[in-house]
Amino acid sequence: MHRSLAILLTSLLLQALAPLPARADAGAPDAARLKAHMAFLADDLLEGRETGTRGFDIAARYVAAQFQHLGLKPAGDAGSYLQAVALRGGQVVPDAAVFEIHRPGGTQALASPREFIIGPRLLADQMEVSAPLVFVGHGVTAPRFQHDDYAGLDVRGKIVVWLQGRPKRLPTEEGAHYANRLTKSRLAARLGAVGAIELQTPEGEQREPFSRAALYVNRLSIDWVAADGSVSREVPGLRGGAYVSAAAAAQLFTEVDVSAADVFAAAQADQPLPRMDLKLSARLSQATRRTAMSSANVVGLVEGSDPALRHEVVVFTAHLDGLGLQPSFAGDKVLNGALDNASGVATLLEVARLVAEMPVKPRRSMLFVALTGEEKGLVGSSYFAARPTVPAAALVANVNLDMPNLLIDFSEITAFGAERSSLQAAVQRAAAAVQVRLVPDPWPREANFVRSDHYSFVQHGVPAVFVTIGEGSFDPAEDSRQRREQFFRQHYHRPSDDMNLPIHWGAAVRFTRLNFLLGLDIANAAERPRWNAGDFFGELFGR
Repeated sequence: MHRSLAILLTSLLLQALAPLPARADAGAPDAARLKAHMAFLADDLLEGRETGTRGFDIAARYVAAQFQHLGLKPAGDAGSYLQAVALRGGQVVPDAAVFEIHRPGGTQALASPREFIIGPRLLADQMEVSAPLVFVGHGVTAPRFQHDDYAGLDVRGKIVVWLQGRPKRLPTEEGAHYANRLTKSRLAARLGAVGAIELQTPEGEQREPFSRAALYVNRLSIDWVAADGSVSREVPGLRGGAYVSAAAAAQLFTEVDVSAADVFAAAQADQPLPRMDLKLSARLSQATRRTAMSSANVVGLVEGSDPALRHEVVVFTAHLDGLGLQPSFAGDKVLNGALDNASGVATLLEVARLVAEMPVKPRRSMLFVALTGEEKGLVGSSYFAARPTVPAAALVANVNLDMPNLLIDFSEITAFGAERSSLQAAVQRAAAAVQVRLVPDPWPREANFVRSDHYSFVQHGVPAVFVTIGEGSFDPAEDSRQRREQFFRQHYHRPSDDMNLPIHWGAAVRFTRLNFLLGLDIANAAERPRWNAGDFFGELFGR
């Protein structure tokens, strides 16, 4: 390590580890500590904390040092704070992607990455599939809501084509489950499909332009590896797949009487979609450079005080990883990830401090986990939920911390997943204690319920809640909606998500206190959280 780099790293570590002077309001969240944690984790030195890189490893050691400093017990592997996660990484071979459309009149090649994207494949170096195309609407089968896009279709040996998203009439969070690409892919494979193509919609283009997604075509894909060599999120039965822009989607409907524009309009109006043989076939091909990798979740434990309940565990999570470096960007290439998610990790550390300093600990034990690989598809949380470092039956609830909107003096929160279980009452009490309102999801089309680490716990039957900051503000001069939209338009997953953002440290303190109180409420309750009777996710995944 270069000497000046070592000096800078040591200085930053010492600043964040040094105990602050005693305060009259000891036990309250401390803005200076939150800022110090964020400043270190979002520093250029860590190069965006991408999973599997030196920058992430520095961040992991930092969190482990903080846990040790606070007196948390190591709860990773074999007396360590680190839970090792074996990974496989893959990057596409440049210019190797092929998407050919075969019509009766000839062959057309789509352009990569302007019109289509094929991501890396982690089960093989080479991916190729040729088969007829069948349009399957949204690619959703939801018996509870009397919806089946595959009814009457035989897709065995075919490449299925679906629209991104889900039918608008499905409830928001259930719909988010069905809209998940992995859910759709597993269903298609069970029905015998050999490939899958997802079509971007005009609505999707407005949310995230295809040109922006194309910037990440060379991004490293990562998944955790099981003992048998399989990876957790790849569907073996599907030999190929692609993501096609809304503009290029028209090329798949040239041999039928329905146009892509017709399909998009019907989806926007929530009308039944046609499902049909598209009367053409396609060849998809891609080459991947694969490599064995490793990373770690960072795990610390505060043991509970009640002999009858201390074996039960409330787990706090926040993803430590970011997106690393992006060579395709001009100028600054470091995706610092200050709000996403140095803010969540800083909150996790401050909640851990407040719990660790309590003279009488909560009745249940509390586990604090800084996760790897969220930006790679919830990889670290998926691994931890499947292979927890405490008995799986001991996990009573998950509280997840991910990218709170600390740019406003917030007066509202949304709690994804809370209404699914008895956790909602605890969230309401914590919100009332810090004088903010709990409001329904203001952004139902964003499918946030399946996009952060709490969902990995839900999939293993653990009631979970992901509290995020809403659009209301105590400051009447703030246009909170405009600030949020501006962040997503200009800074989200960009180099400018850094410590130069106008972070509201009072909001950071309020958000931390809310989550601290929420965790205490769950940990001290007479009964462990339970799924509500008849809840969709409780019935689908609950033990």
